[in-house]
Amino acid sequence: MTPRGWAVLTLAGLLVALAVAAALLVPWQRPPAPRADQLAALRDLPADQVAHSRAFRAALRPGRYTGLAVGLLVALALGLTPLGGRLVELAGRPLGGHWVAQAVLGGLAVVLVADLLTLPFSAWRHAVLTRYGLSVQGWGGWTVDLLKSYAVSAVIGAVALLGFYTVTRLAPRWWWAVGAAGAAGLVALLSFVLPVLVEPVFNRFTPMEPGPLRTELMTMAARDGVPVKDVLVADASRRTRAVNAYVSGLGPTRRVVVYDTLLREATPAEVTSVVAHELGHARDRDVAVGTLTGALGAAAGVVALYLLGSARPLLRLAGVDSIAEPRAFPLLLALVTVAGLVATPVQAAVSRLVEARADAHALALTGDPATFEAMQRRLAGVNLADPDPPRWERLWSASHPSTVERMAAARAYARETGR
Repeated sequence: MTPRGWAVLTLAGLLVALAVAAALLVPWQRPPAPRADQLAALRDLPADQVAHSRAFRAALRPGRYTGLAVGLLVALALGLTPLGGRLVELAGRPLGGHWVAQAVLGGLAVVLVADLLTLPFSAWRHAVLTRYGLSVQGWGGWTVDLLKSYAVSAVIGAVALLGFYTVTRLAPRWWWAVGAAGAAGLVALLSFVLPVLVEPVFNRFTPMEPGPLRTELMTMAARDGVPVKDVLVADASRRTRAVNAYVSGLGPTRRVVVYDTLLREATPAEVTSVVAHELGHARDRDVAVGTLTGALGAAAGVVALYLLGSARPLLRLAGVDSIAEPRAFPLLLALVTVAGLVATPVQAAVSRLVEARADAHALALTGDPATFEAMQRRLAGVNLADPDPPRWERLWSASHPSTVERMAAARAYARETGR
């Protein structure tokens, strides 16, 4: 059998494995919150708060969706014309056009051009956040964080590019197999190292101070049977007023992170409700499941890129002879960009189901639907969330249930349990 035939079989196997993992591990059967309860919850929210939040979201949309369109057009222009290949050659020319220079410097140059052309839309977003008071970070701090992000992405990207094109040279016919395994391994590795090495680049984390709240949170985690290394406080207030908490890491790196803004804005009972939600993610191994499905998806993506990128019409458009040469990186980037846009609604739908399960876990663990609902009101008010966003936007990209869905879920739980 030819390498292409093996690639087709491998892709089919990876897609089957991904489908099985998703069928078994994603909570597909979560019942939706009754719409009548959602509408009742919406009526209970202050009208001025709802109007302000919707105005904020409306102000963000032009920059957000124009930025997506421009990013797509730039990726297609670089990947489906010889322009991208010429840019790779130009970036590698100072080092004699060596393949390593083209692979690393050329690949980073393509990504940098795409980032710079969409940078005005990121600035637009920051301007809107500042105007509505959600961001407390000046342009200097915003620029520093942006440069940090570029630096981290450049380091990870350089390693990935060098590894990928080394494999394509050493195994020109079977690079897709090694690349698929490498992509899966990289996803798993990043799940361990990002919380420890990358997150501190952007925030300072300190253990939550000893006291009744920390004791309650650690006791609740122990009661829930969730091994948590620590509860950390992130200094998010230096850039935003938004409140949040999350769980990250696997095994020995797992920790619950609480924004300092959450501690300032919310009551201890509300903080406990949020952390109970995060414990739900840990209890159901959502990070591990996300890592597994992400690894399978990354491996399948590499094989699919090999098969799609080998199509002669695409290669002719890009002005390259093989998808495995550094000059073809812009074509790979174009295909990845299109695939990312296509996958966005699916990823968002899965995320909403997972978040709804974590909400149900928080309600069961605390047994306090009133505090849960109060916390959702606070989250919506401080974070300027549209409590009931347009259906098209929710289906396209919403990673969490809406505020009114979460309030309705709390009310349904209260009715069922009599609390």
